[in-house]
Amino acid sequence: MTIVRRNALNTTVSPSLSSLETLAEKVIEAERMHDVLLLLQNLINSEEATVKLILDCLYDVGSVNLINQKLRLKPLNRVMKLIARMSKPVFRTLALNWFKKNCPQLITNWLHTQVTFGSIQNRPQQVAVEVAELQPYPIPQRENLSQEIKNLRYQVRWLAGISIIAIAVLGITAARLN
Repeated sequence: MTIVRRNALNTTVSPSLSSLETLAEKVIEAERMHDVLLLLQNLINSEEATVKLILDCLYDVGSVNLINQKLRLKPLNRVMKLIARMSKPVFRTLALNWFKKNCPQLITNWLHTQVTFGSIQNRPQQVAVEVAELQPYPIPQRENLSQEIKNLRYQVRWLAGISIIAIAVLGITAARLN
């Protein structure tokens, strides 16, 4: 153990002591970031209706932009937009599950990069910290599930009908062009 004297104040610093302080800071940092992850999971579970509305808005904008970009024919474009509107509940269910599973960790990682203030080359090696895995509050899904299943069945019937009509229109259009 080496003791180094600095300044006129005769302060002593041990290299092993500073590395222990750094290790302790890393442990605290990892625990706090895990707390952020749990808080984000809890926020998403408690504000599920808000998350659904955000996903709905993103789906509306994204589906229209994607259809406009990929399909230039007006009749086909309109039919696809109608199909996209009908498939929104399926998207919402899948997107909500993906969002709950992945977004808290993605947001936590992004926030962590924002508060580290370091470049990628200057980052110290990661310290492995074992933190007990805590589960967020249970999600009451049984209440909404039966109603959502009914809505999805209704939407599937509509989607099947629209798909048959769209295929028929596409076939007639192709036959007329030939």
